[in-house]
Amino acid sequence: MQKQAKSKPTHVAQNKQTTDDELVTFAFSRQNYRLLIIGVILITLGFIFMIGGGTDDPNIFNYKIFNFQRLTLAPILILAGFIVEIFAIMKRSK
Repeated sequence: MQKQAKSKPTHVAQNKQTTDDELVTFAFSRQNYRLLIIGVILITLGFIFMIGGGTDDPNIFNYKIFNFQRLTLAPILILAGFIVEIFAIMKRSK
């Protein structure tokens, strides 16, 4: 039988000081995350505004499903939320 050569463990921490060039940089800045949260809030509000307008009795038709809130405002909020999300992802931090 052959003896295997011992290798150094790769998980040993090295005493190394970090310089300004080696600092960790994230892909998104704080402003990107704020815009992402605003976009999620707009999308959620749009879906909340679409809720309702139904009736308990299937023989009665409720015309509240055709109001401004559900047909116009909610889709505009959802579309605006997706546009804000795209902008937040594409925006470069300085």
